[in-house]
Parts: sequence; structure tokens; C-alpha cells
Amino acid sequence: EEHEMSQLGYRLHQMVNDTHRESSFSTRATRSKILNLAAKQLLKHGYRLKDPAGLKTKHINHLVARWQDEGLAAKTIKNRMAALRWIAEKIGKPNICSRSNDDYGIPRVRNNPIGKSKTLDMDKHAKIKSDLIKLSLRLQQEFGLRKEECMKFSLSYALIDANTMQIKGSWAKGGKYRKIPILKESQRQLIRDIAVVTKGALIEPERMYVDQMREYDRETVRVGLNKNHGLRHHYARERYLELTGWKCPADGGPHRRELSPTDYEHDTKVREQISQELGHERLKITYAYLGS
Repeated sequence: EEHEMSQLGYRLHQMVNDTHRESSFSTRATRSKILNLAAKQLLKHGYRLKDPAGLKTKHINHLVARWQDEGLAAKTIKNRMAALRWIAEKIGKPNICSRSNDDYGIPRVRNNPIGKSKTLDMDKHAKIKSDLIKLSLRLQQEFGLRKEECMKFSLSYALIDANTMQIKGSWAKGGKYRKIPILKESQRQLIRDIAVVTKGALIEPERMYVDQMREYDRETVRVGLNKNHGLRHHYARERYLELTGWKCPADGGPHRRELSPTDYEHDTKVREQISQELGHERLKITYAYLGS
């Protein structure tokens, strides 16, 4: 099986890097990576393809459907579609890929990269059956945690002291350990509420993380509380206001380029700090949360 996967993967790799050596090195690298992933996923689903020339519409449709199920960002799927269209063109079967992403129901990427900020609708929150999911949602709001982190979160590990919380690398995207300050009464109250229920992960006993995630998805959709990444955006904007004393551009505050040299420097430091609290390393990422 390994052999078969590598056969298709290897042939695709060859096409990108030898047969049709075009585009920049980094574009080729990305293309190669996407096509190798596609080859793996097709094989895993039982499509035994050995040669790229054997690619058909059904294979493309399977990949697109799978990526949409994974809830990948529209931008990510767009990049992957570009690689699929490229290979379809090269094997002389351009029509196995639809010309337009609209045909697949892939949403158009907004040009405004600033995400939406939101707070929890507590009426909807009250309708959620699972106490653990309720606590997970509050963690997203109070500490800006990601979805995975708010389920794997375990109080016995996370609480360093009354003013500091730590997020384990294995919970986080990219495996990055980080610390988050505990500053507000609402955060302390949440910690007390979690302590009453469990010292361990916010996953039902006997349940695997993936099953808990499915339950989280089902419940939040059922009560109309999905799209919770906005809670993280809200956290970032609140922190910005607390640390600078003025609103971020996304909330109608001044743009970076409008700040005085001193304020600009302060803004940079604050953004670096918020970026770390969110588990990112780059200041640039804060543009998506706070505006630029």
C-alpha cells in the first residue's frame, strides 16, 4: 500500500519538479505538497491510482468534498484547487476540474481580511446540553483559546498560579506552548466553575477527542452558536484596548500609519504580546484580528 501511494505521489512530484519545471521554487514546493497530500488521501479512500493520467472527475470531487468536510478555510481550498487544475491541465484533462470554485460551493474569499468579532449569546449558550461544551465555549471567550485547545484544556495542568495560565504545546496548533495572563473577574469565575466539574480535560469520560469535537460541532450548530473563532477575535480586541488605552483599527480606532512614533512603537509591542497570547509568533497575524 505504501508503495502504491508513493507511486502516484512520486509521479506527481516528478511532474511538478522535472517534467514541467515552471513557476517559482516556492510555488512548486507548495504544489508538490498539495498533490502529495491529495495522492495520500485518494489512496486512503481506496482509489488505487498509479499514474496521474488516471485522474478523473470523481477523484477531484472526492477531494473537494473531503476538504470542505474538514472545515478548511476557503483560501486553503482555493490554493488546493489551483494545484488540482494545474495537474488536470498537464495530463490533458482540464475538464475533470470545474472552471469555477462557485460550482463546488467554495465561498469567495473576502478582500477584507479582518475577521468578525463576537461575544457569546448566553441564551443560546444555555440551550447546550453538555456542561463541558458550555465551559469550552466560555474558555474561547475568556482566554481566546482555539477550538481544539478549549476541549483538551485541563485545569490541573493549565493553572500555574492565580494570575497565569499555561497552554500545553500538544493542545495547540503548531505545538506551541504559551502563557496567558488571568486578569478579570469573569476569567476567575470561569476557572472556579471548571474546578467544580473536573480537573482533567473538557472531554466526556471514555470519549476520544475527535468524538468530543463532533459533539461540539453538533451542539453548537443545533443552538446556532457555530463560527466561534469570532470569540478569539473579541479576546484580541479587548486585550488591545486594555494594553494601549485606545481601540484597534478593526473597532474604528486609528490605523498604525496614523500613530505618532511613540504610539507606533507601543502598538508594535502590544501586538507582539497579543500575538503570543493567541499562540502565534508573528505580529503580522494580528492584522487579521485587529486591523492594521
